[in-house]
Amino acid sequence: MHKVVLDTNVLLVSISNRSKFHWIFKNLIEKKYALCVTTDILNEYAEIIEQHMGNETSESTMGVIENLSNIHFITKYYQFHLLKDEDDDKFVDCAIAANADFIVSHDKDFNILKGINFPHVRVIKTEAFKKILKI
Repeated sequence: MHKVVLDTNVLLVSISNRSKFHWIFKNLIEKKYALCVTTDILNEYAEIIEQHMGNETSESTMGVIENLSNIHFITKYYQFHLLKDEDDDKFVDCAIAANADFIVSHDKDFNILKGINFPHVRVIKTEAFKKILKI
């Protein structure tokens, strides 16, 4: 099972069953991959979902996420500060601490990771993730 870190915007657009990206959330629920998260990431997920979709959707989505057996709660012990946007560093640090296979994101700020050999963090877009999951 692939260990994955989802950027907040990727998770956000996958929640609605009317979204063309709903397959991401659906496959998480169906335990087709493991989602690696930290407390910081969960807090950001909840905050952004609430801002865009309301409190009820945020609470129900977070309830689902926090109770799935394929959620890996990660404790990070080191901050690498690899990105220009420090707010996104939490995703990189989680991926490193979890030894995740990749981060799924469309955020261009993650492109800098392509030029960093150590620690190696692979970032892929949703289209590549879909191919990996063989959907």
